[in-house]
Amino acid sequence: MSMNTLSAFTLPVTDPTWVFLLVLVIILFAPLLLGKLRIPHIIGMILAGMAIGEFGFGILERDSSFELFGRVGLFYIMFLAGLEMDLEDFRKNKVKGLVFGLLTFAVPMALGIWSSMSLLDFSLTTSILLASMYASHTLVAYPIVSRYGIARQRSVNITIGGTVITVTLALIILAVISGMYKGTSDSMYWLLLFVNVVLISALIVFCFPMLARWFFRKYDDAVMQFVFVLSMVFLGGGLMSLAGMEGILGAFLVGIVLNPLIPRVSPLMNRLEFVGNALFIPYFLIGVGMIIDIRSLFAGGTALKVAVVMTVVATLSKWLAAFGTQKIFRMSRNERGMMFGLSNAQAAATLAAVLVGHDIIMENGERLLNDDVLNGTVVMILFTCIISSLATDWFGRKLAVGGAPSGNDVPDSSKERILIPLANPDTIENLVNLALVIRRPGSRGDLVALSVNIDSAGTDRTDSGRQCLEKAARIAAAADVNVSMVSRYDTSVSSGIVHTIKEYSTTEVILGLHRKAGFLDSFFGALTNNLLKGTNQEVLVVRFGIPVNTVKKIVIVVPPRAEYEAGFSKWMSHVGRMAVQLGSKARFISEEPTAGHIGKAAASCGIETISSVEVVEHLSLQDEMARSVSPDDILVVVSARPGSISYDPALGRIPQLLLRNSSINNFIILYPEQIDLEDMVSFSDPMGNIS
Repeated sequence: MSMNTLSAFTLPVTDPTWVFLLVLVIILFAPLLLGKLRIPHIIGMILAGMAIGEFGFGILERDSSFELFGRVGLFYIMFLAGLEMDLEDFRKNKVKGLVFGLLTFAVPMALGIWSSMSLLDFSLTTSILLASMYASHTLVAYPIVSRYGIARQRSVNITIGGTVITVTLALIILAVISGMYKGTSDSMYWLLLFVNVVLISALIVFCFPMLARWFFRKYDDAVMQFVFVLSMVFLGGGLMSLAGMEGILGAFLVGIVLNPLIPRVSPLMNRLEFVGNALFIPYFLIGVGMIIDIRSLFAGGTALKVAVVMTVVATLSKWLAAFGTQKIFRMSRNERGMMFGLSNAQAAATLAAVLVGHDIIMENGERLLNDDVLNGTVVMILFTCIISSLATDWFGRKLAVGGAPSGNDVPDSSKERILIPLANPDTIENLVNLALVIRRPGSRGDLVALSVNIDSAGTDRTDSGRQCLEKAARIAAAADVNVSMVSRYDTSVSSGIVHTIKEYSTTEVILGLHRKAGFLDSFFGALTNNLLKGTNQEVLVVRFGIPVNTVKKIVIVVPPRAEYEAGFSKWMSHVGRMAVQLGSKARFISEEPTAGHIGKAAASCGIETISSVEVVEHLSLQDEMARSVSPDDILVVVSARPGSISYDPALGRIPQLLLRNSSINNFIILYPEQIDLEDMVSFSDPMGNIS
């Protein structure tokens, strides 16, 4: 029997193959087993880590792999928290987030200092450091929020905003105390710390988005984009560590600045969440469990007393902070429970603080944080993580079924199904991504990808159409959205589109256009005209010169009387979703009184803080295109079908104006939905060319 075989059956297991297998088995079966007991799987990971660690059965040791993957998982939690934040809702609730952040720092600090000095007889310095450990918290239960799809709830955004404040203040206290005992706490030390943090933060905020926007436009390979984003996360964390602060703040800041460039419904977001929740975050949780020595509670001395005081104070202070925020802003009980659940877990910054404090030797030869505090800390981590997971799971279920408004959901009871006719492989990704962006969150309606083959087309055209459908399905599947692939023969492209609309009951059509010579004939010729005559559904004719997720601003030109069209609310909700998902400003341009209706509709869509309405005396498409649209913007022109109430003959000049303004690379010509007053006309029109 070889040495490798023997090492697989001796404890602790050290063979990398078996170590990784055991971790995967835990990740696989812990949620399955504890799910039957209705216990959050996060607790299962921590308990499994306790069982297999050196303080349990000694099956595995906490080697460098747990250090590495644990650090990755910790950064991943903070990064996803910033990436999944609803920035629009955060802007609306920034005052609430600030208040909660200050409360969730001040209350634990006050209770922590009092309890440490009066109940545990610790010195003032030790009590301050211990209290800062209570003030900080880790979003260990955040994967539960993601799983329930409530990451955009108001209470979640408030908690995440408060996390940034309290963790930053707690780490500042740690840096101050550490500097005091290292002999570096002079004025120059603090000046350099401040300057470094400001410079690194400015670098992340201003340079990272520019670099990411350039990269996403230059490279569309899925693997390269994924690796690039992870590189940005750890570069941000590493730079923040060099500045003298904890790297988790850098990872969180990178998540916030990349938030507008990675839409919540994009394939890249799905890949980032999948890898983190499947591997890195469980590794971190298992590693946390491996450092917990439950036996220390019964080892005699004051360890049990310290552990009880620490756990009670940490939990009570976080509940009081959530309670105070709820009462100040008149929030619901479920929102209070969610804020408490997310903010109660102690792990990352707490571990950093206790390890630093344990290594500091005071003048009397004693450690700043003794062994009892070290053991009490790991016990506190266990119980606060369990309480946090249970509370987040309990209140997350309630919020998921309607416990509180998210602020950005647009009510829409109709079933949504978007049709995407395809012909040009180069435009497929942007068309599908646009459909994902405007699609109603949580909608169960499929996307319908269509390839129309003319009866006279050869085998090559059929094979090309099949490849286009498969590519569209792969892109949508990466975002966990189903696509119905439809390939049909018909007498013309427009006829095939209209028949598919009827057969599949689609509600919107996204029609692509690539840049080529003679685009007037193919764009506003037979295809578009016949399609508009053949359906009353909303039609979006699209051309993008840059990836959808790299757009900076959306400029929407709205004609007079557009508010009287039947599809006004629908297209407003689509523009609102686009602005929210892309993190872009929406600038509406219209005349009065249409501008007033647009403002009200924007408020109902929840985009009032990221939208503006510019009122013009006389709307001129040519002037607006010349002065309002940059190469990084999307121009949305709300047009109208001939004979509709908002139709103006000037809309017929859109092709010439777009052709004349070569700087407009990205545009959407939007034809609102109309009421079906009569049966759809049948037609035998000539073939159109789409892309």
